[in-house]
Amino acid sequence: MKLIVQIPCYNEAETLPVTVAALPKQIPGIDQIEVLVIDDGSTDNTYELAKSIEIDHIIRHTRNKGLAAAFSTGLEASLASGADIIVNTDADNQYQAEDIIKLVTPILEGHADLVVGDRGVTTIDSFSPLKQQLQRFGSWVVGKAANLPVPDATSGFRALSREAALHILVLNEYSYTLETLIQAGAKQLAVAYVPVRTNDPTRPSRLMKSIPHYLANIVPTIIRSYTLYRPLRIFSALSAMLIGSGTILGLRFVYYNYFLKEGTGHIQSLILAAVLLIVGFQVFTIGLVADLVSANRKILEETIYLIRKQEFDQERKDSISK
Repeated sequence: MKLIVQIPCYNEAETLPVTVAALPKQIPGIDQIEVLVIDDGSTDNTYELAKSIEIDHIIRHTRNKGLAAAFSTGLEASLASGADIIVNTDADNQYQAEDIIKLVTPILEGHADLVVGDRGVTTIDSFSPLKQQLQRFGSWVVGKAANLPVPDATSGFRALSREAALHILVLNEYSYTLETLIQAGAKQLAVAYVPVRTNDPTRPSRLMKSIPHYLANIVPTIIRSYTLYRPLRIFSALSAMLIGSGTILGLRFVYYNYFLKEGTGHIQSLILAAVLLIVGFQVFTIGLVADLVSANRKILEETIYLIRKQEFDQERKDSISK
């Protein structure tokens, strides 16, 4: 059983050695532990430093592509290197590395495909009260979208089985944390949460530069991810609101003009009702088309999964034979 701990990095020369040094050297049930660093176009000496310390694999982006791209690069490289379990952690030493055993245990026992570290966001002292409530609300929204209980949606401290990693396709450019959970729910992967500990922050968050910046990136990510996998539900709800509003306005017109005998007034209600009804039916039609596209995308994703599985399994067999 091979475990690869992947560490996406961007200008983490100061904290990377501490993060790597804290990683466990042995875990019950794991035969081999390797470390993979993904340097996401750092402008400091992160790459040179990574080469000088005890790291098994190093990948370098020539320019900064963002955390989501670095995470995806790590998954691909880990699969190609024959990983049975992949653990993702932050390079800023946010998480206590001893808790990696908590992440991999449910996978080793066959209870989960994806395990996420629950930081207990409402109890983290370094989070402001507003940030704590936003994290809590965001996790609730993602849980509804993924149809899963989600106590900590933005935790990057997580473990994936090989099978789960083969299924995951990150399309968003901002962050992988929310999209992967929604995908896991849509693909009916077994997801578990385990409590983990955090260290004192070494620097401000780069993903959450400010509340408006965070919301401007997270809200579209949730909406897009949810719409990708459940388009008919989204468009049907919007269609129902439009048709319902149009129907109410139409009944209002009938009531005032035919029951109360007020003559030819309230024509604006009739026009608006007609517009809302037409748009509502159009939105529902769009939802049907989007649902057909979604079904086709699922077929393509399954095809990609089978191709990746065959390719990476062959690479693993070739590396073992050597």
